[in-house]
Amino acid sequence: MDDLRPSGGGAGAGAQGLASLFPPGLQAIYGECRRLYPEQPNPLQVTAIVKYWLGGPDPLDYISMYRNVGCPAQNVQEHWHYISFGLSDLYGDTRVHEFTGQDGPSGFGFELTFRLKREAGETAPPTWPAELMQGLARYVFQSENTFCSGDHVSWHSPLDNSESRIQHMLLTEDPQLQPVQTPFGLVTFLQIVGVCTEELQAAQQWNGQGILDLLRCVHVAGGPWLITDMRRGETIFDIDPHLQQERVDKGIETDGSNLSGVSAKCAWDDLSRPPEDEDDSRSICIGSQPRRLSDKDTEQIREALRKGLEINSKPVLPPISGQRQNHDRPQQSVGHLQSQQTARNLLTIDVCPCHKGEALVNLCAPVRRSRKDSLESESSAAIVPHELVRTRQLESVHLKFNQESGTLIPLCLRGRLLHGRHFTYKSITGDTAITFVSTGVEGAFATEEHPYAAHGPWLQILLTEEFVERMLDDLEDLTALLETKLPKEYSWPEKKLKISILPDSVFDNPLQ
Repeated sequence: MDDLRPSGGGAGAGAQGLASLFPPGLQAIYGECRRLYPEQPNPLQVTAIVKYWLGGPDPLDYISMYRNVGCPAQNVQEHWHYISFGLSDLYGDTRVHEFTGQDGPSGFGFELTFRLKREAGETAPPTWPAELMQGLARYVFQSENTFCSGDHVSWHSPLDNSESRIQHMLLTEDPQLQPVQTPFGLVTFLQIVGVCTEELQAAQQWNGQGILDLLRCVHVAGGPWLITDMRRGETIFDIDPHLQQERVDKGIETDGSNLSGVSAKCAWDDLSRPPEDEDDSRSICIGSQPRRLSDKDTEQIREALRKGLEINSKPVLPPISGQRQNHDRPQQSVGHLQSQQTARNLLTIDVCPCHKGEALVNLCAPVRRSRKDSLESESSAAIVPHELVRTRQLESVHLKFNQESGTLIPLCLRGRLLHGRHFTYKSITGDTAITFVSTGVEGAFATEEHPYAAHGPWLQILLTEEFVERMLDDLEDLTALLETKLPKEYSWPEKKLKISILPDSVFDNPLQ
């Protein structure tokens, strides 16, 4: 990428004369930017030298950077405003996005924005936010999972590669940019908000929208327009200790958690009896090559997670016989995206109420690949026809998680199952999936009579409220697992259930 000034942002008659030279989608977004910044017709801009549709690595064609004077009346400070071009359909000629009509979303239906506090004496905007936005865009293009207001992104590294405490992100509607109707569909603007680890954890345990509301009320943590200050050294809970107990803890108790699942390092074994042959999928072991999820299984997991937060209705898992619709690209969300610096390999999804559903994503595939369903894995074996994979009741199971995903088990139990919901772990190294369900989830193939059931590599575990409460007591030390020596094992012999927390090396080198 390189910094330059746009050639077509001129004002007056010159801009009108050049309008016809701009692709219609690009021109529509430029129009909204000119409405907001009429005095900055030629903003500084970061552009992809080799466009994505020509084989370049950067999906965003442009990122414009504006100087925003803020709003003294609302106590909004001066800042830099970054706006992306490329997640929506700029061209309308299928070079990047399929055209689906004016009534639907344009491309992925949104562009990213970011507001960064302007430091004293700064005369030009820093360019590191542009690379951050490109990283998020690469994920969207790779997985075809869209963002939504309230989603969170766990980055595990300072956003600007400094020593900052701002190491994660939430997403919300941009407070100034209005949705744009283009010839290729509707475009909305989602703003990235930098947050500390404690604020991310609160968003995971409760929900992103609730934490965003708290950030808006604390001037130094973002204020009304949620401006990111990379020099912020205190969390909102440091600034106001009452927020944790009075707002977050009460919210978790009342609402539960909106975190519906994680893509992580996990595996499961059927301990009932050893597999009879290589094609027997009873055992999904580390290092094995399990059957690939069929299209119908993939869609069932997707639908199960999409419906998990239906407002005013019980969580429902769809019937096994549900039909797949290949022509629809499901609306999904991402909550946690690993950074290249740390490669944590744990993907958490925080689904906001506007989704009315939940979704899983997969980061293990290369960036440049043909678009396909996000639960598919390129390294898997051939698809087994859905009708040939029967649902099996298991007598005894062994669950295996890496350290980071294991620490989320109490959240799964307390924030999801005790509220009548479900929670899914999706393996990043294959098609294995583990879904915990409560007795209030309809349509599950695990039942109270047969609480462990598998459909190919997808395992469902039904836990009663009484057993969940007991597990929470037994797993209390998981919250301090960072200081615990691994491996760590928990067992409930009468339930024929065992959980192991294993080092990452076991999953990274399965044959060793």
